[in-house]
Amino acid sequence: MQLNDEIRACRLCAVAFAATATAHEPRPMAWFTPGARILIAGQAPGARVHATGRPFTDPSGNRLRDWLGVSDEAFYDLNRIAIVPMAHCFPGYDAKGSDLPPPPICAATWRARVMKALPAVELTILLGGAAMHWHLGNRNVTGCVTDWRVHAERKLWPLPHPSWRNTGWIRRNPWFEADLLPALRRTLQPLMEARK
Repeated sequence: MQLNDEIRACRLCAVAFAATATAHEPRPMAWFTPGARILIAGQAPGARVHATGRPFTDPSGNRLRDWLGVSDEAFYDLNRIAIVPMAHCFPGYDAKGSDLPPPPICAATWRARVMKALPAVELTILLGGAAMHWHLGNRNVTGCVTDWRVHAERKLWPLPHPSWRNTGWIRRNPWFEADLLPALRRTLQPLMEARK
């Protein structure tokens, strides 16, 4: 697909990435095909994903697959799931070793084109504030996730990022695992089974 190749060739952030604590080169990830029925809209690849070139090859990915109730094989099936973060590259770390936010130029450059290239998507999973802001116009993760039933009617499922950093949030909000995740799995199952 030409768009995937264009994204992988992108070097818009090369100077900015060179100035981070990681001083890395861009390595854009493009993981989608037009037939995918499920879209996972994340934040940005992490350092491990930057190294492997494959999305969610880290503990966050393990937690996400557990949340969704899908195997590694099903998760990485491009005919089922498109994984399109708000930034296609690892943004790097700041001087304190914290993740930098997704560069806005990435979504401004690519997001609308990618969304247009995914006509078969029937359900979108929003991971974290940047994805929620783009798709829902709201960065308040707790508010968006608390209102999950309203968003689910529009086939948008807001979730906290599956990072270990959100373990405390998950413990403080037991309804997330008790109510939201089972409902999401029930909704996902027929879409995962009906392969094109």
